[in-house]
Amino acid sequence: MFRGEFVGVRRLLPLILSVLLFGMVGFRIIEGWTLLDSLYMTIITLSTVGYGEVHNLSVPGRVFATILIIFGVGTVAYTFGVIGQFIVEGKVREIFGKRKMEKQLQSMDNHYIICGYGRVGSQVCEEFAVRRVAFVVVEYDEKNIGELLKTDYVYIQGNATDDEILKSAGIEKAKGLVSTLASEADNVYLALSARHLNPNLTITCRADSAAAEKKIYRAGANRVISPYIIGGLRMALATLRPNVVDFLQVAASGPAGNFRIEELSIKADSPITDKKILELDFRAKKGITILGIRKPDKTMIRNPSAETIIEAGDIIILLGEAAQLEALESEI
Repeated sequence: MFRGEFVGVRRLLPLILSVLLFGMVGFRIIEGWTLLDSLYMTIITLSTVGYGEVHNLSVPGRVFATILIIFGVGTVAYTFGVIGQFIVEGKVREIFGKRKMEKQLQSMDNHYIICGYGRVGSQVCEEFAVRRVAFVVVEYDEKNIGELLKTDYVYIQGNATDDEILKSAGIEKAKGLVSTLASEADNVYLALSARHLNPNLTITCRADSAAAEKKIYRAGANRVISPYIIGGLRMALATLRPNVVDFLQVAASGPAGNFRIEELSIKADSPITDKKILELDFRAKKGITILGIRKPDKTMIRNPSAETIIEAGDIIILLGEAAQLEALESEI
């Protein structure tokens, strides 16, 4: 909205220039004054400062000045009124916007912190927003801040490697942190700082090389992702197995209402703990398929059989409609 108002103000500026040009050319033609005298007369007429005439006006000159006052003064007054309103409302909106964000930050708990709002970070934010996950963005670059202003995302402007900025983002209460910073050194430093500030934090970082990946893991990250490796693999599969890639893309990041892949942690008091997949019969009863089970020791059971028992601490990988998956999560 604010950007749209700015565009409206810019469209009024050519109108002012047109009025000034009209007055300057008119006095030049009618009175034969110099361009400077004509411009000066136009400005003092439109601004209504009342300094008097530059030279004595002829009768046609007075008629022209009257026309200029009637049409020009109103135009100029309206334009400057719009500009003043734009400035005042912009400042008020900025102040209230910051206060609103501060309140949202104070109330956030068990949320995620996304460091960097570039090409990778904006995609992470979009996915989190689709899944209605609470998050706050930390961004330093002015250009990216301009893009953030077009969204409803909660953000903090500052350097993500600064401990105070991370504390302002609520890192001590956060559930996870995602770093999409391009600098590998910054990612290493950020992983170290984040792990120190919140030992229980789930940290996912970007890395552009195998050497950096190892360093970031040693710094405390839980997951290290290389956009280049993932992008290359996806291009290869999209060429060789295009339908498989299309299916996985929809399942992994489909919008609300479509089917997708989700994971669900099983606690000791869950109603499905210590039960066989055959007993649960998720496919027939809920339209949900169990694709895999990750055990507490990090081993993965792919395509588990009907006799596989769901145990406390397992993380089950599910495929189904978004509404069905949400209902199951609420149930268990």
